[in-house]
Amino acid sequence: MSSRVPVSLRETFNTQRANPRNQALLFNIGVIRNIVFVYFILRWSSKAARQLRGYGIIGTIVIFYNYLRSTAYGIILRAPGVKGKVKAQLDEATAKLEEKMVVRDPNLVRHLALPKNGISADKIREELAKLADLKHTNWESGQVSGAVYHGGKELLDLQTDCMRLFSVSNPLHPDVFPGVRKMEAEVVAMVLSMFNAPPGGAGVTTSGGTESILMACLSARNKAYVEKGVTEPEIIIPKTAHAAFDKAGYYFKMKVHHVEIDPNTYKVDLKRVAKLINYNTVLLVGSAPNFPHGIIDDIQGLSRLALRKKIPLHVDACLGSFIVPFLEKAGFKSEPFDFRLKGVTSISCDTHKYGFAPKGNSTLIYRNSQLRAYQYYINTHWTGGIYASPNLSGSRPGSLIAGCYASMISMGENGYISSAHAIVSCAQRLATGITENLSPDLFVMGEPLVSVVAFTSKTIDIYDLADELSKLGWHLNALQDPPAVHMACTTLTIKSVETLLKDLGEVLVMVKARGKGAAKGDTAALYGVAGSVPNRSVVGSLATAFIDTLFKA
Repeated sequence: MSSRVPVSLRETFNTQRANPRNQALLFNIGVIRNIVFVYFILRWSSKAARQLRGYGIIGTIVIFYNYLRSTAYGIILRAPGVKGKVKAQLDEATAKLEEKMVVRDPNLVRHLALPKNGISADKIREELAKLADLKHTNWESGQVSGAVYHGGKELLDLQTDCMRLFSVSNPLHPDVFPGVRKMEAEVVAMVLSMFNAPPGGAGVTTSGGTESILMACLSARNKAYVEKGVTEPEIIIPKTAHAAFDKAGYYFKMKVHHVEIDPNTYKVDLKRVAKLINYNTVLLVGSAPNFPHGIIDDIQGLSRLALRKKIPLHVDACLGSFIVPFLEKAGFKSEPFDFRLKGVTSISCDTHKYGFAPKGNSTLIYRNSQLRAYQYYINTHWTGGIYASPNLSGSRPGSLIAGCYASMISMGENGYISSAHAIVSCAQRLATGITENLSPDLFVMGEPLVSVVAFTSKTIDIYDLADELSKLGWHLNALQDPPAVHMACTTLTIKSVETLLKDLGEVLVMVKARGKGAAKGDTAALYGVAGSVPNRSVVGSLATAFIDTLFKA
């Protein structure tokens, strides 16, 4: 081709290339190209090195293999012949969900638009009474795991009075509602005291445990960005940590590493945590206790790691709340978990669980106010004025804060010690009953010290057991990886624990006699599918349908 180019053009081109300015330009382009190339090579080789260091060669291969399996299975599910069948089954499952959950009682009025004229208070009370009487799981008799944390009728009446008194209040306007500001500050102060915060400790109230966890993760992310320039934040959590940490990773664009637990103790494996720590690590996490198995992680070991690596450590005590700080005073074994460990920088504690406050209350406390400030949102340029909020919410219900405040000062330390003693005694009675009377078919997982008792089996399908118990009115939590169920004991469970042990024994005999080939109930079918397929997209679609069903009027 070059022989066909006119001589004059070749000379012009060669002259331009020989021009020093052009040579410099070409050189600079080449340098920039090489720099970009080297940058991407270093970036990806650094990621690969961190992956190999954190998970090892075998672990990395397993992760890659599982990714390929999941991807391949996803492609199969979207194939023309399969996609239609999957959709048909999902539609059928969705229809069953709707039939089970959406009330179509002809005696109930449906309001799909505002009534032309307001309905009288008497008629509304009548309608509310009917809604309250709808068939539901019998939580009043203590047959539900967790969910309802009841402090008794007298406390409920007190909370109702408080909420009525402060029904229009809003902490967003402390000058308008100074009483609410005072109560909120004192709720935080009381929780700081419970968890042995040092002088200068700080905190906030939130709408629940999930928001508390989200804010702790946001604070750690912002701290790392401001102080170290970290732009690719990572957090390291036990496999058993609450799903809210994954939610935080999803919302705030943080990579979440899930660390395996010790198969004997069900505590997080500290050696694996240490291997995963790198420059981008912004937060370590431990639970006191975790939701699935009710086990307190080795917070002392995590604290040493956090101090050595200079990384914040969050302790999720949402479930332990007003039990775990009082274990020793109630006469039970405990483990170090709070601010007395120097590496602990933040703790989440749900006041609406064993603090017996109204639903919609939680707290997040920090070792110092600077850590708290990293979660604030402040906008100084808004045309509506300077806007500042301590957490996700803007306006907040002051009535809930009033109910929380009243609950805490009504119970007092001795009241919480007494309730902790009763609830933990109940949990230990359940664990002992399973170990002594239902072993070896059922066994308790780890050594639970608080209120949750998880158990599983090597001889039967544990989900079959859960389904049979549900027919007797029990509502236990199904767990996965490994399959198990748990009971979170409350004050209501105390009166029903002996009945639960009796029903467990009877159902166990029934499930064993029936064998493994029997038809599966809802729980066994759902978790059986979830555990057997490498791609969870179908289960995710079913979960989406469940949430959609919640809003069908």
